[in-house]
Amino acid sequence: MCGIVGYIGHREAYPIILKGLKRLEYRGYDSAGIALYDGTDIKLCKTKGKVADLEERLEREISTDGTLGIGHTRWATHGVPNDVNSHPHVSNSGNLVIIHNGIIENYESLKIELIKRGYTFKSDTDTEVLVNLIEDVKKNENIKLGKAVQIALNQVVGAYAIAVFDKNKPNEIVVARLGSPLAIGIGDDEFFIASDASPFIEYTKNAIYLEDEELAIIRRGKEVKIRKIKDDSLVDPYVQELQLNLEQIEKGGYDHFMLKEIYEQPSAILDTFRGRLLSNEGIIKMSGIEDNMKRFLNADRIIIVACGTSWHAGLVAEYIFEDIARIPVEVEYASEFRYRNPIINEKDIVIAISQSGETADTLAAIKLAKSKGAFVFGVCNVVGSSIARETDAGAYTHAGPEIGVASTKAFTTQITVLTLIALRLARAKGTLSSSDYRNHLIELELIPEKVKKALASDTFVESIAGIYKDSRNFLYLGRGYNFPVALEGALKLKEISYIHAEGYPAAEMKHGPIALIDENMPIVVIATKKGHYEKVVSNIQEIKSRKGKIIGIVTEGDSQVKALADHVIEVPETIESLTPLLTTIPLQLLSYHIALMLGKNVDQPRNLAKAVTVE
Repeated sequence: MCGIVGYIGHREAYPIILKGLKRLEYRGYDSAGIALYDGTDIKLCKTKGKVADLEERLEREISTDGTLGIGHTRWATHGVPNDVNSHPHVSNSGNLVIIHNGIIENYESLKIELIKRGYTFKSDTDTEVLVNLIEDVKKNENIKLGKAVQIALNQVVGAYAIAVFDKNKPNEIVVARLGSPLAIGIGDDEFFIASDASPFIEYTKNAIYLEDEELAIIRRGKEVKIRKIKDDSLVDPYVQELQLNLEQIEKGGYDHFMLKEIYEQPSAILDTFRGRLLSNEGIIKMSGIEDNMKRFLNADRIIIVACGTSWHAGLVAEYIFEDIARIPVEVEYASEFRYRNPIINEKDIVIAISQSGETADTLAAIKLAKSKGAFVFGVCNVVGSSIARETDAGAYTHAGPEIGVASTKAFTTQITVLTLIALRLARAKGTLSSSDYRNHLIELELIPEKVKKALASDTFVESIAGIYKDSRNFLYLGRGYNFPVALEGALKLKEISYIHAEGYPAAEMKHGPIALIDENMPIVVIATKKGHYEKVVSNIQEIKSRKGKIIGIVTEGDSQVKALADHVIEVPETIESLTPLLTTIPLQLLSYHIALMLGKNVDQPRNLAKAVTVE
């Protein structure tokens, strides 16, 4: 949520910040703003709406000169989306300017105290409270900005990534983080600040990722100075070389990032198992598992914690782990897990899944599990992210940047990593025969090409989307490994088209949802030949007798479902545990085309954010 961009150096700040804000639009937002400083005046422009609205207004209303500036895209928490509540916010004196990602939970009590001291507020935001708290501390203690920020942050409760500057010190920006990501790009007498590295990737390959409860003072002509917020101790900056490249964050000829990312899945899955899967030798190599094999083999159970699409990937993993590795698995919403006083033991393994590696609820669940002595294993996509740093061990997916808010390749690459883990543990435990194990490896290696074949249905799926785009409700049904795919398919449709959709285990249809079925209800049924095929066919017959419109996702060559369904979309055949990697493809395409036909913004759906860094 919220995007932060900043620049201080020898270049004009405005074009860098504007481009950076456009790169961060994927995070989800409802307003945007920029503050520039030319050494004389702070020039501020902010507006409800998109970065394009800000650009049009800014170039009409203010001068864009200045080599110091900060910009922000806001996802509303405190106060409705409007011009006044948009960031940046300025202190009462007009000297301090701040941008903020996160939530200050005790802002109301702080605001009351500041009002008593004569401060006034124009917005409803917690951020305006924070900038005036910093100013109050700075003025009363007669101290420098960095120290004032540190003292102020020790008084707040909540999560934050902030960047703040003082117009009386035009060569300095102070940044800090707790729970929300913040990266500092290191250039030649210039520095870049952003929520992730994408806004500055063409200017430098060197970056510092702040850890929680760290504050950095960034000055031109000097090295970045980092301190711990709690005890003021100095931290040696760790500068890492970025692996990201510019091509990865551009659309590459596709109309939308979401479509690009759907079509990237064959290569993303291949990249995720490349170097880990050696089918000819019958080997899976994952250092995070090998180095902790004893812990995994002695585990009483695995608890998977995740949110949204990652939770659905965890549900697929539950079937895989229990089926082939014979390890008990529980899959928990991270937000519920942390608040229900869960029973966690030292022999438990917690697998935390997150595309961004910054999901606030999942991070909190990790900290809870570690405090109880559990071993925590992370699965995420972003190198250097908070979850990668907080967990005891882990495995990266290698999906590359996912810019579209609705996850697609994150889902399939997460399933790929989790499948590799389950297969490695099954081999170590002897719960899978040698022939079955080898067959799984061979089939997994064939999946990228089979995903390409599934993508070939795109034009046909588009024609189906044209028939059902005006439907107001959808039902998605699946059984076994494909029940989580039904949930994921429904989520994709809800996220980007705003059509109500629900996913159910197919057998549960008779326990309530069947009451909704009539001639106006499209029902998407995943009915591959593997698994509970005959049972699903019976469910389709029940739908047919109630005049529901049936869209079947079937194995190539299927004739039984084809005779019953209104439409069938074929996917290649594979072993049952790998079918989710194929059946999810037409559901992603269906959602994309319906949303596009309805004129929705498929890359930036309303109210949603890519990285949910607040509870």
